[in-house]
Amino acid sequence: MRSIIRATVVAILAALPLIDAITPEGMLAAPRRGVAQANPSADFAIYTNTNYSFQDQEETTVWQQVHLRSGAFSTWSTDPNITEVVFVGTTNTSILYINSTNEAGDGGISLYTADATRLSNARLVASLSAPFSGLKAVATKSGDIHFLLYTLAYPNGTAYNEDLAETPASSARIYTDIYVRHWDTYLTPQRNAVFGGTLKRGNGTYSLAGELTNYVTGRCNATCAESPVQPFGSSGDYDISPDGSQVIFLTKNIDLPLANFTSSQIYWVPFNGSANDSVPINPIGATPGVEGASSSPTFSKDGSKVAYFQMNGIYYESDRNIIYVANADPNNFNVQSVAGEWDRSPDVLAWSNDGSVLFVAAPDLGRKRIFPVPMDAVADYKPSNITNEGVPAGMQVLANGDILVSDSKIWSSRDIYTVKPDSGATNVYFQANLVDTELAGLGPQDVSEFYFSSNSTETALQSWIIYPANFSADQTYPLAFLVHGGPQGGFYNSWSTRWNYKVWADQGYVVIAPNPTASSGWGQNLTDAVAGHWGDYPYWDLVYAWDYVHENLPYVDTSRGISAGASFGGYMNNWFQGHEMGRRWYLHLAQRDFNLLSLEPYPVLRKLGNTPFCGAQ
Repeated sequence: MRSIIRATVVAILAALPLIDAITPEGMLAAPRRGVAQANPSADFAIYTNTNYSFQDQEETTVWQQVHLRSGAFSTWSTDPNITEVVFVGTTNTSILYINSTNEAGDGGISLYTADATRLSNARLVASLSAPFSGLKAVATKSGDIHFLLYTLAYPNGTAYNEDLAETPASSARIYTDIYVRHWDTYLTPQRNAVFGGTLKRGNGTYSLAGELTNYVTGRCNATCAESPVQPFGSSGDYDISPDGSQVIFLTKNIDLPLANFTSSQIYWVPFNGSANDSVPINPIGATPGVEGASSSPTFSKDGSKVAYFQMNGIYYESDRNIIYVANADPNNFNVQSVAGEWDRSPDVLAWSNDGSVLFVAAPDLGRKRIFPVPMDAVADYKPSNITNEGVPAGMQVLANGDILVSDSKIWSSRDIYTVKPDSGATNVYFQANLVDTELAGLGPQDVSEFYFSSNSTETALQSWIIYPANFSADQTYPLAFLVHGGPQGGFYNSWSTRWNYKVWADQGYVVIAPNPTASSGWGQNLTDAVAGHWGDYPYWDLVYAWDYVHENLPYVDTSRGISAGASFGGYMNNWFQGHEMGRRWYLHLAQRDFNLLSLEPYPVLRKLGNTPFCGAQ
């Protein structure tokens, strides 16, 4: 018997990967998983699983399923054309999904209904001649399905399909204002719009009733409404009430020039209305001093309230997000702030089932933690976190009140678990680093952190340490010193396929990733302090971070160091080269560093205190 057990153990150990380092190729080939979404009774959840094969030089996506009662996993669908799924219909397993093709093959999409346990019986219910996405759907009292989608639309409000559009004789573009692009997206006459439609139920199936309604296009003044807002907008910019009678959407402020201001508003519109019937919930002036960017409009589970975030500053994209709640009543929105003095900036939101609590995720001390906030919390209320490590990609409140979380960490590209709001107790279903061969051996032991002091702030500043594979404190390793972008932003405990700390470390470096002045999650004062101080406050913070490493981490050979960064991180690496800090490195890597001649003046106005044409240094 002992020999059998010994042989079994040897066989198991032989099957496990012995290398705990991750390569760039391994990072890119490792599965990329979407956010888990549970069915209404929380029996199971589904999510996408995408792989890239270097051998085949192609990407494949399948849908996986986790059974939330047993913890078992299985493949749910291998159909590459299923791109989005919503649980809606007469049963807990009824779904509506998008197929990325249609019968005409004209670049449009199709909508199908099905039972999630019997996909082979799916039924085509609509064929749409544009590349719609961002599906949201609810069942009405009559049994019909009301749904929302978005796509680009012509100025006349009709959906735009590049495959059907007339090819212009010239590639030249004519612009009549300075807002030509945002980041790398050049604006065109076509702008995003939210469309709504009805699937009528009858004879055991559904069919599309009439044409889709455009709720956005046509609301114009200084500029025209657009939702979602390009280039970063998504289905999180709009919502449909649980009974299907109301729609809310976010747009940039149509009364102000797009290039100069970040101000945006949430609009309410009846589902059976049109863009002409839309009403702003939070116009400038409704709440004194609140003029900035809005985000995450979300109906409560009973449809009586709308929650959203909004910043105060009218041209500051990194101001503090404040939670607001409004009545879903165009005659009395009665907007109220919630925990308005809380010194964190949440950016993910979900309602509790009874509407008494808002669950929000906010950057906090190098993580993004989930906090329950009572809907009636007073201004000085200080929420307590119920999660600790990681950064959530999504969260869903289940029927029993637990929260289904999909997050990532420096050592794991996706963890899926539930957390109980009252106790913070978790039930972990999945951890990518324990499943994916490319991530084998990665774990929290690869990461630590330290706090240090600087001459620029009284706030203790944090930095991550990421160790290389097979790290030993008795050896020395060259330094890879990373500087984050923004500058408002941060290095968080999350996975990334752009700047992956562990990939850097496993080339043989100890990675130091500091969060200097401008970083988010240590209070808004630290974030705001960088305005007009790009070249001094964060610079000296990074000098002090290097000094701490040099004096306190004997396993780091600072004489063999490189420094790297993108965006503001690239700017700072260029700044290093002109200052004493630049003499400490073998190499600087500056990627897509900041362009002062941005076509969006508002970030320059706020971050540097002026435009480059008005004497800013």
